[in-house]
Amino acid sequence: MREHAVPGSNILVIGMGNVLMQDEGIGVRAVEELERRFHLPTQVEVVDGGTTGMELFDPMRRCQKLIVADAVNTGAPPGTLVRIANDEINAFFQTKLSNHQLGLADLLALLKLKGEVPAHVAIIGMVPHLLENRLGLSPAAEASLDAMVDMIVKELHAQKVELKPRSNPRPGHWRSQAEQEAAECA
Repeated sequence: MREHAVPGSNILVIGMGNVLMQDEGIGVRAVEELERRFHLPTQVEVVDGGTTGMELFDPMRRCQKLIVADAVNTGAPPGTLVRIANDEINAFFQTKLSNHQLGLADLLALLKLKGEVPAHVAIIGMVPHLLENRLGLSPAAEASLDAMVDMIVKELHAQKVELKPRSNPRPGHWRSQAEQEAAECA
């Protein structure tokens, strides 16, 4: 994944989460899968935001549209997928729904203060099943990963971005690492 904004890119897709805490890393894994499965046009930049905070400010201030993939705690059953966008986001931050709420809320507030809020902001999230100190998603979250990636693709499509599937998807780093760890533990 690219680490810095591409000049002229206007859509930023950030995957947030701690991949060392099982389903907490669903956002990172979702954007990794997006890049693995599709050729992304130059106006779309994908960033592995991990658990960072202020480091994301500069890429966020340079985009026109922002999509964040993350684990969310909504009180819904584990595996529930949610989309929260634009005006709904203020209500989202009134309760602690994301483990990265403070960082993301602070970044959006700073962007608003500076008059640099993207024209469109969407959060695509999944309620985690397991949050154990383990690399790789739980089997249930892994089974929901395709649906979460589909939601990101749908969000990009709504922003007039057509994605071309890769004929030979390249391997994803975090997927490979999780498979290696599972093999070592077996």
